[in-house]
Amino acid sequence: MKRFHVHAHVQDLPASIAFYSKMFAAEPARVEADYAKWMLEDPRINFAISTRGGKPGVDHLGIQTEDADELAELKSRAQDADMTLLDEGETTCCYARSEKHWVTDPQGIAWEHFHTLDNIPTFSQSAKTPSEASACCATPSPRGKPVPVAVKQASCC
Repeated sequence: MKRFHVHAHVQDLPASIAFYSKMFAAEPARVEADYAKWMLEDPRINFAISTRGGKPGVDHLGIQTEDADELAELKSRAQDADMTLLDEGETTCCYARSEKHWVTDPQGIAWEHFHTLDNIPTFSQSAKTPSEASACCATPSPRGKPVPVAVKQASCC
């Protein structure tokens, strides 16, 4: 079963953790100095916040899979729909080692499709400083949102 993913940038992590913990009636599953994540079952969502990246607000959306087959299905759907995708393969970010790829909707909203393989002790093993890595390792666009690739435009509505 897949899990919806939302990652938002926040200015005040402790205040945001307090707010979302009350809203979700649950404590975060993981808290770091610059990051927090809730793995909720109702609604089934991986909701993450961090002080990394651009201005406050939603950074990207995604779908987290429970296994490699579900991830392959999402990749196949994107390819069948003639979407361009950025296949990162196995990578590290957001305190996890994952297999992932990205697509971008026509409005420029980045969608991350990923399967988490393991937890790691750092935000990203490849990033040297927090400012060098945007949320979940996507390439920042001029607007500050991670837009790894453009979706090919459809010929009809």
